[in-house]
Amino acid sequence: MPRAVVCQELSSDHTAIEDVPSRPLARGEYRIAVHAAGLNYPDVLMLRGGYQFKPELPFTPGMEGAGVVTEAGSDAGGRYKVGDRVVIGVRNGAFAEEAIVEADRMMPLPDTFSFEEGASFRVAATTAIHALRDRAALQAGETLLVHGAGGGVGLAAVEFGKLSGARVIACASSEEKLAAAKQKGADDLVLYDREPFRDAVKRLTDQNGADVIFDPVGGKVLEESLRCMAWGCRVLIVGFTGGYGLVRSNLLLIKNATMLGVRAGETLRRDPAKVAEREETLLDLMRKGHMRPLISQTVPLEQFRDAFATLDERRAIGRVVLTMR
Repeated sequence: MPRAVVCQELSSDHTAIEDVPSRPLARGEYRIAVHAAGLNYPDVLMLRGGYQFKPELPFTPGMEGAGVVTEAGSDAGGRYKVGDRVVIGVRNGAFAEEAIVEADRMMPLPDTFSFEEGASFRVAATTAIHALRDRAALQAGETLLVHGAGGGVGLAAVEFGKLSGARVIACASSEEKLAAAKQKGADDLVLYDREPFRDAVKRLTDQNGADVIFDPVGGKVLEESLRCMAWGCRVLIVGFTGGYGLVRSNLLLIKNATMLGVRAGETLRRDPAKVAEREETLLDLMRKGHMRPLISQTVPLEQFRDAFATLDERRAIGRVVLTMR
């Protein structure tokens, strides 16, 4: 039987590797031999019951992975065949040796990407594209401030910002993370502990501030970000790894600014017509070698607790990946 990470109760202490029986495929489903799965902060939140989507217990976490098609169900459409390399994007279930996925939750994995890279590409890239292109309408020549720029989503935002023609100011908590952001094209680097980032942003922009702020951190970072907005700034709320920030509405008013929530996956679920277009965007980026994930740690499935700790303690630079084969 294939093995999987299984959460019996909402706590990492009640999560373990278990043998999970394979079930028959329903119509339109594919069976995937998962080779690798990328960790995302929502996976940590989901185990604690702190994420907006709460799966029924018991469940297997994991939002994205990569592997090989081993079986196609009836009426699967014929888009994929046995032996095809694919990327999968699901709400949960990727931290397993086997996954069952519908065609609209899959996309081809180009030969130029490894399974580990494919497994850690989709969520970060989709989030960055949805935030910067769809929500903020980032324009060439604008200044983009990226918080948490050493993490997987932050690095994706840095690179997509540069591909969009923006000037990118990257903020991170260590020199190593800033070096990763520089590698992805960041123009200016700000170390959180060196000086207040709001002062650094003002200094770097001749007191004008940032046109777009990409914030996966929240908390005090969000609160201080409102002090370095340019006129008409778009503040993107991508996550809250640092807690919930208190927003002073007068600061938004004074700068004619806008705060925008970012939920890339839910947007696609609510508007399936956008799935094919987004997939083509992602494939085009992959074929051109753009948005290639920086992977700092590859961990066997059996050591999933170590991988979760790296992510939860914010020690990861780029992506952490579980491997099954």
